Amino acid sequence: MSEKNAIPKKVIYRLSTYHRCLQRLADNGIETVSSGTLAKAAGVNSSQLRKDITYLGQWGTRGLGYPVETLASALRDALRQEKLQPVILVGAGNLGSALLRYQGFQKEGFEVVAAFDADPAAARKRGVNVPLFLEEEMETFLLENPVRLAILCVPAEFAQGVANRLVRAGIQGILNFSPAVLEVPKEIVVNSVDLASELENLSYFIR
Repeated sequence: MSEKNAIPKKVIYRLSTYHRCLQRLADNGIETVSSGTLAKAAGVNSSQLRKDITYLGQWGTRGLGYPVETLASALRDALRQEKLQPVILVGAGNLGSALLRYQGFQKEGFEVVAAFDADPAAARKRGVNVPLFLEEEMETFLLENPVRLAILCVPAEFAQGVANRLVRAGIQGILNFSPAVLEVPKEIVVNSVDLASELENLSYFIR
């Protein structure tokens, strides 16, 4: 089993959360943090955090906690965030354009290097500064640029077709905002964000 596959997917999600929390601590000049404090900031219990961190080796000193900068660096290495990871976005409508205007991707180690849409001019009018191309130019761009991650924001009826094209062009991970269940080869990772479903789940707890 390769190192990439050695860490379970759910742990990867939590490691990413720990990294964001540590980055905020570093930005505020904090040099060490206890497992309890970091766990509370990440929304997990201390034992879960300590177990997750062991995937990176042995960390922390009893009574002293974790060194913020050093642990953050180890997490960046595990999550491959020492360099900005390039990402493309397909579907620059209202939601896609809002994501393209989001300034937080680079802070988390990602750079949206291009976006593709049937009408790039309309997206430009929404204040998008990312390079915009016609959707049919997507395969050529991916052939010429080493991009392995894509954000998908197209309508449901087009989602599977676009996903098929992305996979054939070498994309290995898709963040899917389209309200469609994608069928992809088992080696392709798809994380789906269904906003309506998330609101439905949230509404259950406020009844």
